[in-house]
Amino acid sequence: MIEPERILVIRLKSIGDVVFTLPAVHALRGLFPRARLEFLTSVENAEIIAGFPGVDEVLAVDRAAVRRLGLGAVWLNTVGLAWRLRRRRYGLVVDFQGYGETALLTWLTGAPHRWGRRQRASRSWAYTASQTGEVREHSAEWNRILLANQGLALPPCSNRFVLPSRWLDEARAFFSGNALDPERQTLFVLPYTSSPHKDWPLGRFAAVARHCRARGVQVIIGGGPANREALLALARAEGCACSVGVPLLTSAGLARLSTLTLGGVTGLLHLAVAMEKRVLMLVGFAAQETNLPWGHPEWACAPGNNGALADLEVPAVLRACEEALAAVGSEVRSP
Repeated sequence: MIEPERILVIRLKSIGDVVFTLPAVHALRGLFPRARLEFLTSVENAEIIAGFPGVDEVLAVDRAAVRRLGLGAVWLNTVGLAWRLRRRRYGLVVDFQGYGETALLTWLTGAPHRWGRRQRASRSWAYTASQTGEVREHSAEWNRILLANQGLALPPCSNRFVLPSRWLDEARAFFSGNALDPERQTLFVLPYTSSPHKDWPLGRFAAVARHCRARGVQVIIGGGPANREALLALARAEGCACSVGVPLLTSAGLARLSTLTLGGVTGLLHLAVAMEKRVLMLVGFAAQETNLPWGHPEWACAPGNNGALADLEVPAVLRACEEALAAVGSEVRSP
């Protein structure tokens, strides 16, 4: 077996896909306990890696800022980054993304072992070992398979994300500031995803929030600044607390303190799963196994007969919420 002194893992985007590298990162740490393990990602995802046990250093790139400066700046930045990576003399580089940019960076490191997720056959030149990205397995499992296919005897699977205490404190402060009791059942609702086709109608989320509040469940409405007005209006109409616009890891802390997190196929729900928190993920027929809660496909709620997400009716989601809340129980869940 190879014994690299320094390992680089690459996954630039997006939130959910970065989280899906966690089981493979755990495996690398278990296989190479003495190696220095570094993770290259985009700057907006860098803080997520702070919750990956065993990662020694996070390398962040501001891809959006560089691209605004034009093609020449992109090229110079890539060359400069590649030079810095090459000087670190990695023994192993694992590219879990497989885009042209990451394939080029992997090759330019000069590492003797370069493994990658090959999105196109034409990129195989960048790697000493690669496999196609067109697989049916869950992305988290696929990442482990990439390692296993290199002859590594993987340790038992772990998907543990450790939220830094700063963000958990921020979430506790939000609870306190909004008169929320951490000992009561709490539903954290995230109506929007990164893609409109993965969004369940907002009015149906309102119906779920109304139903749960009527039964004594605290409800928090969350989401990003792009949907601020719609989410604030929903929270006001239903008398819910609203966390719109708080940092991602503060939202992760809210999921950690809540009994159940409800939403579509989005990175924050996958992050909650990695914290061993119960979620209810709303999916349509287009959602394959690669999108479901890792290790808990039963935590997804879908319409029958392979219907679209818009075919998922409120009563089905209410039943699933009530079952999940009952399963978790009403005991204190705050750390």
